[in-house]
Amino acid sequence: MFDPISLIAGAGLVGGGWVAGRISRRRSAQSAQPAQAMCGCGHNLALHDRESGDCHSESMRKTGYGLKEWARCGCRRYTGPTPLEDFFTPPTLPPVS
Repeated sequence: MFDPISLIAGAGLVGGGWVAGRISRRRSAQSAQPAQAMCGCGHNLALHDRESGDCHSESMRKTGYGLKEWARCGCRRYTGPTPLEDFFTPPTLPPVS
């Protein structure tokens, strides 16, 4: 009626597929973070002004005698990869007359 060898082989295939699926999900979940366009200063494109290119990020730096203060990033121009929307079509707003 039932062939025990075929049942054991089928159970082995199902179990092996289940284990392979669990392992591949863990690996893909770890590398699922999207890549971000980073400038040479280490900040994202969102922190740079589109027109002037200045970086608006601030970081904590040490001054004398253990004091700390917020200091503006010294980056004056975005040097990272060009965004796709600027590559294919330049920004049209605000209109230049």
